[in-house]
Amino acid sequence: HFLRQAALLPQMIRPAFIDPVLPAKTKSSVLREMVRLAGKTDRVWDSRGLLAGLQAREKLCSTGLPGGLAILHTRQPEDFLFESLFLVLGRTVQQIPFGAPDGGPTVLFFLLACPDERLHLHSLARLCMMAQKTGLLPNLRSAADAAAMYDHLIAAENEVLSKG
Repeated sequence: HFLRQAALLPQMIRPAFIDPVLPAKTKSSVLREMVRLAGKTDRVWDSRGLLAGLQAREKLCSTGLPGGLAILHTRQPEDFLFESLFLVLGRTVQQIPFGAPDGGPTVLFFLLACPDERLHLHSLARLCMMAQKTGLLPNLRSAADAAAMYDHLIAAENEVLSKG
């Protein structure tokens, strides 16, 4: 019950964890670039393990979603890979074919890392709700820089929480 009303993003992401000009051009380079970005959080213990976990999850089924968004994550919460939960966000310079169910290209990539399964599922659901029920995706696409992208994320979470 607490999770439904609590803002999660302020403890998970900062403007420094956002790259508005991710140079990746392929699915595999997106994964590498997002792991590099995750390294900026100082919460990753095993970058190679994190990359392997993301690659294994993508082999099962793409984390690409309709609307040009993907939420990268490992198959299970793997607490040996990182110290505490975090979220990083990359916006690619060019559109990436990422296997979204609508067949559309992807430009917005979240990497969600959470050592606790319940919090992981809740965070995934929160991000999906923000993407569907607010203007988050167009706002992230048009934002001028990482600080503006961060502000849009916080505002979208607050909007979802206020609708209860």
